[in-house]
Amino acid sequence: MKHLKKVLVALIMFAGITSQAQDSNNKWAISFGANAVDGGRVSAASKFSDQFSQYFDAQDYWNIIPSVSAVNVSRYVGDGFSFGVTGSVNKITRFVGERLTIPGDYPVTNPGDLSYYAADAVVKYSFMNAIKSKVIDPSIHVGGGYTWLGDASAGTVNGGLGLTLWFTENVGLTFQSTYKHSFDDTRTPNVDVASHMQHFAGLTFKFGASDRDGDGIYDKDDACPDVAGLKEFKGCPDTDKDGIEDSKDACPTEFGLAELNGCPDRDGDGIADKDDACPDVFGLKALNGCPDTDGDGITDKDDKCPTVKGPKENAGCPWPDRDGDSVLDKDDKCPDVKGTVANNGCPEVTDEVMKRLNDYAKTILFDSGKASFQKQTYPVLEAMVAILKEYPNSTFSLEGHTDSDGKDAANQTLSENRAGAVKDYLIANGISSSRLSSKGFGESMPIDSNKTKAGKANNRRVEVKLIK
Repeated sequence: MKHLKKVLVALIMFAGITSQAQDSNNKWAISFGANAVDGGRVSAASKFSDQFSQYFDAQDYWNIIPSVSAVNVSRYVGDGFSFGVTGSVNKITRFVGERLTIPGDYPVTNPGDLSYYAADAVVKYSFMNAIKSKVIDPSIHVGGGYTWLGDASAGTVNGGLGLTLWFTENVGLTFQSTYKHSFDDTRTPNVDVASHMQHFAGLTFKFGASDRDGDGIYDKDDACPDVAGLKEFKGCPDTDKDGIEDSKDACPTEFGLAELNGCPDRDGDGIADKDDACPDVFGLKALNGCPDTDGDGITDKDDKCPTVKGPKENAGCPWPDRDGDSVLDKDDKCPDVKGTVANNGCPEVTDEVMKRLNDYAKTILFDSGKASFQKQTYPVLEAMVAILKEYPNSTFSLEGHTDSDGKDAANQTLSENRAGAVKDYLIANGISSSRLSSKGFGESMPIDSNKTKAGKANNRRVEVKLIK
C-alpha cells in the first residue's frame, strides 16, 4: 500500500500544476473504477494470433480486486489531446510463466498473491469531435510509467484504446485497455516485470468550467459572464422578455417591439412611448406622436380649436371676421364695420356719400365775417360727424372759400379759419385728427358770380374732399 500512497500523492501534485483544459469548457477530468491485469498471457504467447485469442478470458487470466482500484486525473491540451496520470493497485493471483513451445498451452499459476502498483503518464487523443458525437467518445492513448510487481519493478512503454459513453456533459462510463511493454529479460515473478495488459472500467467526471452567473452557460462562451442570461443570447439577459437582449434593447425593463429597438408603443402609432409626447393617443410622427384632428399642423393638446383648422398664430383657431365682410379681423382696418376687400375691410366712400357730405357742408352757417357757427348749423355738423364715423379708415380735406367782398388777405385768412373751425368741431366730436386736414382758398375759387347776392352766398362755402 505504500506504493499506492506514492501514486495518489503524484496524482494530486499533477492536478495542482497542470494548466490545460479537459475540453473547451471543463478543465479537468477524473476517473474512478476497477482495473484488471491479465496474467501476462499477451507477452507469453509466441504467436501474435495467440496473444489476443483469449483477450476477454477474464476468468482464466484477469486479476481483479472488488473495489475502486484505479484513478486517473487529466487535463486537456488542445485539438483533442489530453495529458494525465493514472495510479492503480491490484493483486496478482493468475500468472502465465515463461513462454512455452507447445502452441496454445499457457498454464496459469498463482505467483504468491503478489501486490501490483502502477503509476503511468498518459497522452490521449479523443475522436469525439472528429465523429461529431456528444455521447460516443473513442480514444487512443500512449505513454509510459512504472510498475511494481511483488519485489520487482520496471518501467514500461504503454499504448492502448479507450471508449467513453457520456451520460451527461460531465459524467461518462469509460472502458480502456492498455498494453504495457516491459524491457525485462525474464518473466520471473518478484525478479522481473513481464509485459502485460491492463484494463479499466469506471466513471469519468469532467469539471472545472466556470459559470460565475449560474445561468448554465460557461464563462468562456458567455457574452455576459457576470449576469444570468439566456442561451439564445449567448448568456446575456433579456429582462423584459421581449426577445431582445438588454444590451440591444433601448427599453430593457419594458416589454417592447423589435422595430422600436425593444421599446413599447401603447397607442400603436409607430412611435416609442419614450419618444411619444402623447403615448396614449394615436398620433403623427411629425408631431412627436400627438394627434392633429383638424389637420392644421397643430397638436390637439395645443390647439384651442382642435376640430377646426386654424393658424398657429391664432392658437389653431380660424381668424374671426366680426363684420362679415370677408376680410379677417387681423387684416381688417375696420373690423366692426363691414367694408370691402379692396379697402382693407373698411367701407368705401362713394360719390353719393361725398355728395351728402358736401350738401351738408354747403349749409354750414357762420357768423358774419367770423369763423364761429350760427346756432342752427350744429345739427348739420352732427350729421357730418355721423357720416365720417361710418368710414373710419378714410381721410378727408376740409376746404374753406369766401366771396369777393373785402380784401383778399382778409378773405384768405377767413377761409382758413372757417375750414379749421369745421375740422376742430369734427375732432372734438370723435373724428381722429389724423383723418382730417384743412386749408383755405379765400375768394380765388368761386363757383358762382360775385355780382349777385345769391352768387356770393354760394361762394361762401366749405367743401369736403376725399383724400385717396
